[in-house]
Amino acid sequence: MDKDKLRKADIFSGSLIVILGLSVMSGALKMPMKDSWGGVQNVWFVSPALFPLCVGGMLAFLGIVLIIIALRSVGVEGLQSVMRFLTSTEFLKFLREPLVVRFYGAVFNLDFFVFLMVPRVDFFLAAILFLLVFFFMFYIGDHSHLQKILKFTIFISFLLFLFVITGLNEKLIGVTEFGADWLVVFFIPALCFVARTTVKANPDLRKKYRLSLVIAFAAPFIIGVIFKYFLLVPMPYEGLIVQLLDSIWYAELWS
Repeated sequence: MDKDKLRKADIFSGSLIVILGLSVMSGALKMPMKDSWGGVQNVWFVSPALFPLCVGGMLAFLGIVLIIIALRSVGVEGLQSVMRFLTSTEFLKFLREPLVVRFYGAVFNLDFFVFLMVPRVDFFLAAILFLLVFFFMFYIGDHSHLQKILKFTIFISFLLFLFVITGLNEKLIGVTEFGADWLVVFFIPALCFVARTTVKANPDLRKKYRLSLVIAFAAPFIIGVIFKYFLLVPMPYEGLIVQLLDSIWYAELWS
């Protein structure tokens, strides 16, 4: 891209940065600036809101600076060109380009992991599924393979979301304490099967597929066991696998 196109892109990206900064500040303002605890009055400069306010304010400021620099370079005509592009069919074509779809995949998998799985699914299962999706999207296969994995990930995330919001997870507590965990236990081999159907005809891709499986399963267990049982750091959510590991680690299975 030439400098003119980059500056026009800066107008768009700068606007997104400003919106992000303002949203961070909005969330920070909901935190208490000062309060009284045990008869001790906390002052504003020890408030937990101070750091996110500074970060959000700096993001908004730098976004504005980026927009100003871009406008000085391309002028009002450049701004009008950006607006015409954002409202044209060319922008819709841009949103469907392979590089942009790859961005969708990365962002969606992170959101799926952080906001849906981490608070509700056993850490080991969540981490394995997260790594498998990333490896299957970006390490093996072509763009059509990435699209297949992304669509399947959206599908299973929708099922897990329905499972949670409908209260089915709580209703199954009488049968099993880890309903969401068991759902992910079924998702993992299903995802592996979908990925395998794409790469089975290519020896090089099959090798990458096997390597992805080894790393995706080994890494969470190695890191998780070290943090959980040697450093005594609790997992974000401890469910089915953690209970099994606890039974093994504390020899409950042998008593």
